[in-house]
Amino acid sequence: MQIYNLEFTEQEIQEAVAAGRLLSMEIEFSRVCNFRCSYCYVPTKSQLSNELTRDEIKDIICQAKEMGAGKIIILGGEPSIYPHIQEMITFLSSQGLTIEMFSNGTGIDAELARVLAENRVRVALKRNSFDDQVQDKLAGKAGASTIIGTALTNLREAGYPSKELFLAISTVICQQNIEELPAMWEWLREEKIEPYFEVITPQENAAENSWLTVDGMQLKNLFTQLSAIDREKYGRNWEPQPPLVGNKCMRHQVSCLVSATGDVMPCVGVTIPVGNVRENRLAEIISNSEVINNLKNYREMIKGECRDCEKSAECYGCRGAAFQLTGDYLASDPTCWRNTCSQ
Repeated sequence: MQIYNLEFTEQEIQEAVAAGRLLSMEIEFSRVCNFRCSYCYVPTKSQLSNELTRDEIKDIICQAKEMGAGKIIILGGEPSIYPHIQEMITFLSSQGLTIEMFSNGTGIDAELARVLAENRVRVALKRNSFDDQVQDKLAGKAGASTIIGTALTNLREAGYPSKELFLAISTVICQQNIEELPAMWEWLREEKIEPYFEVITPQENAAENSWLTVDGMQLKNLFTQLSAIDREKYGRNWEPQPPLVGNKCMRHQVSCLVSATGDVMPCVGVTIPVGNVRENRLAEIISNSEVINNLKNYREMIKGECRDCEKSAECYGCRGAAFQLTGDYLASDPTCWRNTCSQ
């Protein structure tokens, strides 16, 4: 059974946990972003005075590789407008690492698309709606839909998607797009683009914009509908389960996040700095972190409904949602319909 990001098997995860290894690492090169997305988890979109240098980033990547990580996931800010993005991609490729980049598409011109393709970068292009007005509103930027469309065209011309060139569309589920998501899902399947639909983590911008909120029953209905589409039309069988549609998130077993200023956190939702790579090596930070060790030992540590759920062997809800809504990263996930909807 593949669990995390459609790549890691249950056995790989178990072996990595037992050996104290990583399988992947998420990293922010910079906080700079030209979009102002209504749901964004990043508290600031401008460059911080103490962001990591290129040499520091490369050293951290090498540390993650030493710990077993074979994949680096580039987050932001907006990676495609990071001034040294081509250099960093070339470096990652030279290390034999799988590269994945989440992008709003702004900097993906023909040249960058070519570099991405040459280095077989897995691209997750952010798009939340095919309605230009809805997309621009959610992105907080006029013309965002056009920017994304241009990036998709450039990626296609560079050879995406193909067996070697993975392309996904990253989409958050909200009130403004929930009705169109089934049609969007089918379109992506027909285009051989992987849909990456996820429940919004209620933090930063999303916490302030309650108009985005989708309730548990709506989520359950959507996940069930998409599961039926995949089963009946595309021969893909998966059980509806938040927070990722058609996938399972247990990233704390095998991954971590390094912020643009070097803070190490379990993920973008569990915003608890457990150390800083400028002060200690990554392996030391992870091995000594009570938070990370508790998450790896989730079967004993998770509380409430999530602990007693029949799916607890393979799911622990969204730890980010639990932390952001309750202040306790081990609490039951308040956004899961198994907890919020009548059975």
